[in-house]
Amino acid sequence: MSFPTPEISVRLPAGAAPVACVDIGGTKVAVSVADEHGVRGKVSEPTAKEGGRDALAAQIIRLVGQSAAAAGVPVERISAVGVASCGPFVLHQGLVELAAPNICGGMAGKERGLPNDWPTAWLEAPLRAAFPKVRVENDGVGALEAERRWGALQGVDHCAYVTWSTGIGMGLCVDGRILRGKNGNAGHAGHTFVADLDDTLCGCGLRGDVEALIAGNAIPRRFGSQGYTDAATLFVAVRAGEAGATAILDGLCTVMGRTLFNMIATLDLQRIALGGSVFWHNQDLILPRLRAFLQGKFAALTDGVELVPAGLGERVGDFSALALVMD
Repeated sequence: MSFPTPEISVRLPAGAAPVACVDIGGTKVAVSVADEHGVRGKVSEPTAKEGGRDALAAQIIRLVGQSAAAAGVPVERISAVGVASCGPFVLHQGLVELAAPNICGGMAGKERGLPNDWPTAWLEAPLRAAFPKVRVENDGVGALEAERRWGALQGVDHCAYVTWSTGIGMGLCVDGRILRGKNGNAGHAGHTFVADLDDTLCGCGLRGDVEALIAGNAIPRRFGSQGYTDAATLFVAVRAGEAGATAILDGLCTVMGRTLFNMIATLDLQRIALGGSVFWHNQDLILPRLRAFLQGKFAALTDGVELVPAGLGERVGDFSALALVMD
């Protein structure tokens, strides 16, 4: 189904130098330029997963140039690049490299089907060589900052952003402070264990974690033999009233419901905003199930906790990278 994204206009102050906004996902990379005229010149491509370990960084540098050209901005004027990326990250000499299970094939091996053997993808070092200022954060952190600045988490000090998309990611905030951790990986609850199933191999090499069970790319791996070759096919079947598809969706939402409960119980959250392509296009089916799952479970922890759609809708990726370099 189609759910409208709220109209939100964000501009830099008059005369401010333009910045580039980079959103890296397991499926695509999107780049926009922001200046006093707004966020514009968006370009996107499938995420680079072949070639050398600098292939993704080279793709981003090229796309920044294309986005700047589309916006009519000389690329030399780009003063900063904000990068909101799927993770996890590892630090090499203090700079971020990606160890993303849906991009780097060197963790789970050939069984996972990725066309490379990268243990990590080089990211921050090549970008810093090309641009004057670069900030890289987990895309959950970027989305959290954007939702707290412009979206559904404004004025909330104990909150989370959760994406249900190609992968499962989170950004976490407690006492008004965004959690990052030693390598910027706080919020990777998608890689917490919830089952012991040999047929659920995650790209990180684990079996039975949340991402391997319910992520968008897990659906065809787990249920393709039943005819559900992608997430969209599954949800079409649910809407058609197919009992098998409905049972699968109930199971997926149980896993996500447990994951959200664990985060609420651990961090004492008051509101969670949800986004990502799997959730956003099917929120009418998913959100009631998640709310029902939490209802009445240890009321001292869950009473009053709100689950809401992301206020920035499908543009959360654009704004998450911008939020990283707004200040």
